[in-house]
Amino acid sequence: MRMGKRFALTLAFAGLLAGCASVYNLPGNVPLGETLADSDFGREVPNFDDDMLLGLSFSGGGTRAAAFSFGVLTELERTRGGSNKTKSLLDRVDFVSGVSGGSVTAAYFGLKKRAALDDFRERFLLRNAEESLNTTVSLGNLARAFGGGVNDSQLTNWLDLNLFDGARFEAFREDRRPRVWINASDIYNRTPFVFGRTAFDALCSDIGSYRIAEAVAASAAVPLAFAPIVLETFPGGCKKPLAPLLERARHDPQAQPLLRSFAEANARYRDGSMRFVKLLDGGLVDNFGLSGFSIALMAAQRPFEPMTER
Repeated sequence: MRMGKRFALTLAFAGLLAGCASVYNLPGNVPLGETLADSDFGREVPNFDDDMLLGLSFSGGGTRAAAFSFGVLTELERTRGGSNKTKSLLDRVDFVSGVSGGSVTAAYFGLKKRAALDDFRERFLLRNAEESLNTTVSLGNLARAFGGGVNDSQLTNWLDLNLFDGARFEAFREDRRPRVWINASDIYNRTPFVFGRTAFDALCSDIGSYRIAEAVAASAAVPLAFAPIVLETFPGGCKKPLAPLLERARHDPQAQPLLRSFAEANARYRDGSMRFVKLLDGGLVDNFGLSGFSIALMAAQRPFEPMTER
């Protein structure tokens, strides 16, 4: 009984401390400006013109997931396939999606291509990414957890400095393999948030200037251990309407729940009903990193979409 009272008092005291120990991240995105890119979600799925379409999805699971997905890339480099036997399968990856720990490998491979195999092990897998994090068990950290999360931008800054070297999404060129999707969770709308043109066009925000490290940190932001990564919406900051597939899904009573909730979330980003979007670990809604491709398939109007008929 005495221990129970002590624990209750500890929680109460931590709750009081949380009021003055709030942890938060400032938005890292900027307005798009007058020109709005094509926000057709299906077009974010690659369609390179050869005899093979190869997509990878790296699931969550912390450093273990990052290591496993690195092993997959290593084996693909040793394997030949398709009509062109001179190329390894690694060079033929069209699309890579990542969530939580898998998003680290997905983003680094998307940025460096096959050169990622040269140093990812040394730059990330053999490093202690927690070296900059606040991980001690204390009453103060308990209060921070209640106040938003124990850590704020530490992981973002560590990834930016030690792995991604300040790279922005503009480095993920759409005309070059692989196309990259980083997946987080929109905790208010309880839907996947896929870092790409569709979501950022809905925000009226510029995806090109956004830091890759920040997207990866959002994808891996375990609740309580991390404060949510925050994006600001800029309603009225762009003129082009939402993608037709989003409007169709919002008004289709037969639309599948995942597609409809994704469409409704994007509509809220645009209409001003949400000032900020708060993102946490993508594994909260999809730990396989398949949401982006699933949404594109659900939104398809013809059997072969989101691929081309050919």
